[in-house]
Amino acid sequence: MPAAAIVALLGEFDVAAGAARTTISRLARRGVLENSRQGRFSSYRLTREAAVDLWSGGASIATFTTQPDAWDGWWTLVAFSVPERESTRRRALRTALRWRGFAPLYDAVWASPHPLTPKGRVELAELAPGSVSVFRARQVDLETEANRNPVEAWDLSGIAEQYEVFIRRWSGLLPRISAGEVTGAAAVRARTEVMNTYRHFPVLDPLLPIELLPADWPRSRAREVCVAVYDGLAHPAQEHVRSVAARSAAGPHLGISAHTIAGMSAGIDHSPD
Repeated sequence: MPAAAIVALLGEFDVAAGAARTTISRLARRGVLENSRQGRFSSYRLTREAAVDLWSGGASIATFTTQPDAWDGWWTLVAFSVPERESTRRRALRTALRWRGFAPLYDAVWASPHPLTPKGRVELAELAPGSVSVFRARQVDLETEANRNPVEAWDLSGIAEQYEVFIRRWSGLLPRISAGEVTGAAAVRARTEVMNTYRHFPVLDPLLPIELLPADWPRSRAREVCVAVYDGLAHPAQEHVRSVAARSAAGPHLGISAHTIAGMSAGIDHSPD
């Protein structure tokens, strides 16, 4: 992508030209972008490593709603004891657990309906050596008010509300997309904004088994809306980016192509060779 085109596209997001160039240079120094020259034109592309990381993250977002097999009723419990004075390590451990879909059943006992992966076991051992234990257990119903359902560790109503806000925000755009009224820079902005919001759901939603969720859980509807916006605007956004690139350097830029959620879900890779 020509450097001038990147600056121009960022300008459509109200990023000043100077700030855009500084950001490009910073990303190049960090090994995210690599520079090349074609005559008097300077261009940038993602490094192979950055492209693989970006693709992996995109594929995870695109496929995270896939329902697991029927739940077997077993919970994974992680109990740990890290001194308060080691607050940095405690935060790192809690962050790692939350990223893996766990929630605090009690202060130092976290729960998930899914098994801990081998990578997760290694990560916990490194973060809290000698201070963490992992169990697989079934809940015993005490049949008293003292009984706490592990599902209560998650704020399901809060998660559902964020899904509903997302659905309301973006479903209103769908008629205009169907009518072909969202084009050019507006298509690029909408795709960027809808994905920037949707990408938080894999962290917010622990992908609990359907047996544990309230009726009419809005996860699937939110994904449908995201696909309709993101994939529905792929072509006009792609054509706009190509036209901006063509104005910034000689010749068409047919190698520029837009990702789609359908493509990422199917494993179609547009990363550089």
